[in-house]
Amino acid sequence: MLAVEESRPIEFQEEGLIIRTLCGVQELRASYELRHQVFADRLQWVDISDDGMERDEYDAFSTSVGLFDEEQALRGVFRIVRAPFPFMLEKEFRPCLLNGCEIRKAHDTAEITRLALDPALTERGLSNRLMLVLIKGVYQWARQNDVRYMYMVVEKRFLRVLRGIGLCCEAISPAVTLPPAGALSIAAILDWQEFHDTAPLKQALFAQWMNTVDGSASFERSGFLARDPREQFDAQTCGERLIGSVTQTLVAT
Repeated sequence: MLAVEESRPIEFQEEGLIIRTLCGVQELRASYELRHQVFADRLQWVDISDDGMERDEYDAFSTSVGLFDEEQALRGVFRIVRAPFPFMLEKEFRPCLLNGCEIRKAHDTAEITRLALDPALTERGLSNRLMLVLIKGVYQWARQNDVRYMYMVVEKRFLRVLRGIGLCCEAISPAVTLPPAGALSIAAILDWQEFHDTAPLKQALFAQWMNTVDGSASFERSGFLARDPREQFDAQTCGERLIGSVTQTLVAT
């Protein structure tokens, strides 16, 4: 029987938004419904289910974190699977890896998948903001749970975006085309400890915002949108392209 340390929940506020670990039947149901809207209804990367919920085998041993607006409506979600439980990278996304590539399954390692924003959010500035707050939630969860490394599968261009906002991401595979969407995708690993150690020296305001959960560092002052202007980053589109680990987007079936 697999044994894993129980994840410690997170909860913090971000200018009217609340990011917290989901618990209870109703919150989890809402997350499955949001995932269904993104991955089944909109992207058609998984089959439409009769109950309007998108679930898979990984939900049985994963942790989900949600982003809520001022009306307590769920607007975003991501899912974490901790080692030693199976990762999507070991099965659905295995074609991304070179032969012989070993996946780290130590206690400080996890995989992020099912990163999604509410598809009803059509305002670009708002979706950009919510995506970055979700990423802050991922970081805060990792710090709270002593997880240094996170695997993910992302579109090649989205990996550049993550690096552009200052995250320490390294590709561990060549770019491959994955069905059913045919997106050019790369397996990568995030090093949150390296980010924690180096970001204050390279981009102090962003690091301060990422590490602050008491509201004293504002979204505007963080400056994390002022990155590479060549990317023309659209968080709604790229968020839907997050495939396996900062994924929640291009979900494998």
